[in-house]
Amino acid sequence: MLDGEPGDWLLPGWQVVPQGPGGLDERLAAAFALAPPDVPALLVGMDTPQLRAQSLAAPLAAAARGGVDAWYGPATDGGFWALGLARPTAALAQQLLLGVPMSTDRTGAVLLERLSTAGLTVHQLPALTDVDTAASAAEVATLAPHTRFAEQWRSLKVTGGVPS
Repeated sequence: MLDGEPGDWLLPGWQVVPQGPGGLDERLAAAFALAPPDVPALLVGMDTPQLRAQSLAAPLAAAARGGVDAWYGPATDGGFWALGLARPTAALAQQLLLGVPMSTDRTGAVLLERLSTAGLTVHQLPALTDVDTAASAAEVATLAPHTRFAEQWRSLKVTGGVPS
């Protein structure tokens, strides 16, 4: 899902679907509604550049999916960086996401409560720091020094903790 037009970074074979209207809770629910119901779907926030495919390979492998209804990746600021559903449906996505206060230090806790209330078995992914501020960008660049993100961060002239 993308808000805007894809650039030349889009790899061959990948399909980009435009985001729908509304708040983040509505857009996330709409994304799950577009997923085939018998195929697991995972939404990952784009503000966790330290995430590596290897971190998702084991918990999402077919052999590890048995008995798991959802995957949840908490963010260190109280939000979340990933949400996956083993059997996504529009109704389930709406039940889980609509009305969840987004971008607060309670977002993740509210979502986890909804997952529990829905009776879903949740596999928790590792906590990651998402990049929301210059301080969190510096932290992520330090945690993942060999990423393109860290290279770009180091190339910025930083004054008083803020890029200039």
